[in-house]
Amino acid sequence: MKNALITGATKGIGLETARQLAKKGFRVFITGRNEDKLQQAKNILQADGLTIETLLLDVSDEKSITAAAHTFAALHTKLDVLINNAAILLKADNRLATDAAALFEETMRTNVHGPLRVTQALLPYMNTPARIINISSAGGSMSEPVGGWSPAYCVSKTALNSITRQLAAELASRKIAVNAVHPGWVKTDMGGSSAPRSIEKGAETPVWLASAAAQELTGSFFMDKKAMDW
Repeated sequence: MKNALITGATKGIGLETARQLAKKGFRVFITGRNEDKLQQAKNILQADGLTIETLLLDVSDEKSITAAAHTFAALHTKLDVLINNAAILLKADNRLATDAAALFEETMRTNVHGPLRVTQALLPYMNTPARIINISSAGGSMSEPVGGWSPAYCVSKTALNSITRQLAAELASRKIAVNAVHPGWVKTDMGGSSAPRSIEKGAETPVWLASAAAQELTGSFFMDKKAMDW
């Protein structure tokens, strides 16, 4: 049985990805920063007859990341898939030129430093081969026009895309594939009710990368199982 760990998996795309992977036979660890919400998410998935593990983890808190890694290490098992899904998009994120510096710093701490620190902390426990999947956004693409929305969030996803490419190159010798995913505009708390895509569709490509995609596809940015420009 393969092990998958998903950050920010108490709702939305993270929760749905956990559901789909568990149905495929993965042992899934869902993480979140609130114990009550973690238990609620676990109960939802168990109601579908799925076996789910929980791990308390706040990706914006370095001490929490270290503690979660120690907890995972105590299980004496290996991790086959790491999905860095946790992210924030702050309502006040409007103009990079005039927004408070604290907003930018908070966004980067969660959306950039978080995935990198989680990866660094769990890397010693990853299998060979394995896969790291970073949930990104087309808003971070350097090949597309600036969209004029949530600039701090978009910059954070540009940085995450760059981290994805660097890690893909560094970890190739360990046969750890690293990819970024644009799930599209999805009906989640972040995406809002007017978003055109279902949560199930948003989870489709991360699940495919985790369960079926070739290791040789490392270093690419995907949407709907197809590589897209960065």
